[in-house]
Amino acid sequence: MTRPSRTWQLVGPALLVVIVALVGSVTSATLQLQFRSVLVTTAIVLSIYVFVGNSGVISFGHISFAAVGAFAAGLATVPVAVKPSTFSNMAPFLAHLQLNNVESLILAALVGGIYAFWVGIPLMRLNGLSAGIGTFAVLIITHNVLRNWEYIGPGAKTLALVPATTGFVQATVGVLLVMGIAFVYQRSRWGRMLRATREDLAAAEGSGIEVHRQRLLAFTLSGALAGFSGGLLVHLLGSITTEQVFLDLTFVTLAMLVVGGIGSLWGAVIGAVFVAGLSALLIEMENGVTLVGHTINLPTGTRLVTLGLVMLLVLLFRPDGITGGHELKWPLLRSRAR
Repeated sequence: MTRPSRTWQLVGPALLVVIVALVGSVTSATLQLQFRSVLVTTAIVLSIYVFVGNSGVISFGHISFAAVGAFAAGLATVPVAVKPSTFSNMAPFLAHLQLNNVESLILAALVGGIYAFWVGIPLMRLNGLSAGIGTFAVLIITHNVLRNWEYIGPGAKTLALVPATTGFVQATVGVLLVMGIAFVYQRSRWGRMLRATREDLAAAEGSGIEVHRQRLLAFTLSGALAGFSGGLLVHLLGSITTEQVFLDLTFVTLAMLVVGGIGSLWGAVIGAVFVAGLSALLIEMENGVTLVGHTINLPTGTRLVTLGLVMLLVLLFRPDGITGGHELKWPLLRSRAR
């Protein structure tokens, strides 16, 4: 593969992200929030891709890392003055913790990565259905701990008063940072070794690749990026509940990865932008949209039903996703080949 082609595998997806940001920045205030949401969701999907796309092991637990990252970043930036009255049962070290925006995102990445490392030590020895069930168990456990243990957070209440600092610049820089790390990893020797285990596990083990170590490395990196993306999310919304980082977000982000093409960076970006854009449109239509004097108000649940149908159709007619699991090709080389 030539250098321009390799470079285009990163530049192409990055250009798409920048275009989404530029288009979103000139829309109405309501649509701007949806466009920024598309960017942050793309970062989450890319973080999942780092592990799932390179290892071939499905994980239902990555939103756990986004959740702990979101709550860590949110709690660290809520004004200290309001914490005693808002979170009466919170641990003292959290009640007095105060970080700025950038520091909170670094904290979110650290918390997500450390959590992924510890749960990954036993989980990365599992394969197939067992791995899926194990990661889903992590999601359930994390959700219930965050929801019921007020010593480390708001519990079932809303974490509010978080500075809404994720504008278009922060969202775009954030997703490009996650994308760049994902690209560098998959091109590295560690990424190549992990992909070898995806293609033929027995052959990879026979050639001396330590499967558990390579999976754990990717799982930890992926968890850190998910935590960082969770930090972007909470700073986008300005508040968050445990339900917002649970089953709905888990299945929607996995659907994005599958629809785009689980085996490529380009597929992760295309799937995220397409499905997140469609999801945002359907949310607006569920809330009621007036077009040419007519109000369109879709029934609640239409979004998830539609996304499910889209995923089913893609699995039936494009099993490898929209991109076929291939990276974006350098257009000049393609034209020369003709």
